[in-house]
Amino acid sequence: MQQVLLIVDVQSTFSPPEWLVDGIRLLSARIPSIASVELHDEQVTPFQRQLGWHPAAEDECLVEVDQVFIKHGYGQTAETIAYIRQLGVERVLVCGMQTETCVLAAGFALFDAGLCPTLVTDLTVGSSLDRSGKLGTDLWKHHFGNVITRAEVMAEIAQSGL
Repeated sequence: MQQVLLIVDVQSTFSPPEWLVDGIRLLSARIPSIASVELHDEQVTPFQRQLGWHPAAEDECLVEVDQVFIKHGYGQTAETIAYIRQLGVERVLVCGMQTETCVLAAGFALFDAGLCPTLVTDLTVGSSLDRSGKLGTDLWKHHFGNVITRAEVMAEIAQSGL
């Protein structure tokens, strides 16, 4: 199956747990991978004015990937979606930080673009509202249906001989 891994906001600003970074690294080493990094630009997204906090103005993805896309806000950029569509993949595996916000927003953008977003449930962490990510996973299942674990993806890869 043609697929790509989209890693959402696994960057220093959001202090991802080491187990998450390590797990994503193991998977990203096996399949094409891209990442989004959220940077602060108050002129684009009013984090400070409306929420009283903001991500860093400079940061980088903590996982080596084929391509990094910068975003300013919750959603993925048009450039990210265009790049993924250009790959011609059957499935977009999604993992990363803030399951019920930025990760879910990625799912909506991918779905709206006619792509097949699939959440890697054990490679995501929720926001401070729900660190378990259960709320985001439940919302993902409701809206997109497709969920998988890292072990299941690795088994698929092994079965395909990649």
